[in-house]
Amino acid sequence: MKSYLDMKGCDVAWCPGCGNYNILKILKEALYDLKIKPENLVLTSGIGQAAKAPQYLKCNYFNGLHGRALSPATGIKAVNPKLTVVVTSGDGDVYGEGGNHFIHTVRRNPNITNLVHNNMIYGLTKGQASPTSLVGMKTPVQVSGVSEEPFNPLAVAIALDCSFVARINSGDIKQSKEIIKKALKHKGYALIDIFQPCPVFNKLNSFEWFKKNSYYLKGHDVTNKEKAFKKALEVGKYPLGIFYVNKKKKTFEENMGCTSEFYKKKLNVNKLKKVINSIV
Repeated sequence: MKSYLDMKGCDVAWCPGCGNYNILKILKEALYDLKIKPENLVLTSGIGQAAKAPQYLKCNYFNGLHGRALSPATGIKAVNPKLTVVVTSGDGDVYGEGGNHFIHTVRRNPNITNLVHNNMIYGLTKGQASPTSLVGMKTPVQVSGVSEEPFNPLAVAIALDCSFVARINSGDIKQSKEIIKKALKHKGYALIDIFQPCPVFNKLNSFEWFKKNSYYLKGHDVTNKEKAFKKALEVGKYPLGIFYVNKKKKTFEENMGCTSEFYKKKLNVNKLKKVINSIV
């Protein structure tokens, strides 16, 4: 789809068949439907193939250290609450290196949307197991197969009362777009775990595998935390859709009093000098 969010002339570094292409397309269409303009949009990311996504979309973006995408996103939203802030990064980046940031971002509840490209492998660093790799998967590093149980981000998020928790399949454009639109409109931290294939380094979890091993939630009460948690624990056939929503939680910005655009405020140089001099 051609739109004002297109970046022309980009040298896209993703491999043919990568699920990141679909995720970028879905995100662009969701932003376009909601009429979110590039000047009002900020994307942050860490390191990895998924973290390259902001470079292929017309917007403001911050590409930082491995596992650190959530912290700048929280700060950006606090400084200018009027911005739409989206974190787009991979399972290794958010759940692995950024695991500590992930847990405490859930607790803080900043008004941001977190899209986690979950291909169950480290795709940039040549295919070692990620936190979400399935038991038994063999990789160039885990030559005898992965022995650890995979990290369950949805269960952890719901246990911490994350205000919006969902899972989508990058192969399902229409359904995924509608869920992302709801996440973007949600007031609070919205986590969307996205199943996506890595056709080069993960031969197991293909588009076909994700389709065969998932189903959509129907008649599910998204306000029931206990039932949402039980659904998040299901494996084999993985549920897709919105698991849990809590609209009653205050956001990080509300709790911190970040109600104005701090970046417009003038710096009082004299006061700053006094503070510096007092500690030198």
